[in-house]
Amino acid sequence: MLGAAKLVAFGATTDAARAARFYGETLGLAIRSEDDFALVLDANGVELRLQKVTSLTPPGFTTLGWQVRDLDTVLEALSRRGVQTERYPWLTQDPRGVWEAPSGARVAWFKDPDGNLLSVAQYPAG
Repeated sequence: MLGAAKLVAFGATTDAARAARFYGETLGLAIRSEDDFALVLDANGVELRLQKVTSLTPPGFTTLGWQVRDLDTVLEALSRRGVQTERYPWLTQDPRGVWEAPSGARVAWFKDPDGNLLSVAQYPAG
């Protein structure tokens, strides 16, 4: 039923201007529109609607993630733009904050200005 429908992703922000700078300038997503209710971005053809809220308690889990071809290059670019990866004592992470999952995927996490947890992951070939 929904297998052929286009997915829309949702998030939230308490400061749309700050979110626009982060998602637009830092992460490189194109801003589609903004109204009283949401900041709308294009995440490689997926609509990302950041709902405008007055308060936000970020969940303790990943809210958005990107699958990338070259995690090292992406992390270098994010670092140059001031993005810091998150560290977790229960995971074995390399000096840049990358964890290798049992599947062979390499994953790093970082937060947006509202504290939402985001990730970038490089999956093994094949």
